Amino acid sequence: MRHTLLIASLLALPLAAQADGFKLSSASIADGKPLSLRQVYKGFGCEGGNVSPQLSWSGAPAGTKSFAITAYDPDAPTGSGWWHWTVVNLPANTHALAEGAGSTGGALPEGAVQGRTDFGESRFGGACPPVGDKPHRYQFTVWALKVGKLPVDANASGALVGFMLNANALGKASLTATYGR
Repeated sequence: MRHTLLIASLLALPLAAQADGFKLSSASIADGKPLSLRQVYKGFGCEGGNVSPQLSWSGAPAGTKSFAITAYDPDAPTGSGWWHWTVVNLPANTHALAEGAGSTGGALPEGAVQGRTDFGESRFGGACPPVGDKPHRYQFTVWALKVGKLPVDANASGALVGFMLNANALGKASLTATYGR
């Protein structure tokens, strides 16, 4: 009986523990470091480049059928954070995105869909915290999914995409950068 409980407990481990080898890296951003002006929004009172970062990932869990990427600010003074980027339906053979892939004029793999950010656009929207706030955290996450395609379009909100990702995730890997002004 104790062995059965132990096995059941091990099977219930969180996704992060099951996907220890799943890693996200970037030539554009560094974990725990400030974003460059290239990843800052252009508009809304900010004057950045609004360029999505280069991202690479490896070690996806077995059974991965597609990937998704999110960029989220949990420190935004909204009560619900701020979605800066959602892109889903990245083919399972995709393991990197070039800098600017999610920006205006960027090139994503065929079939990829960018959802609507909290700026109201279906593309990357860079950091733009309120003046005087402590630096905000920007969580860039790659999700390994058990489905080949999520049924969302360019009008999908970050909350809807987040719900679909959590319902279909095999694992995820993140980098958290900061930015304040």
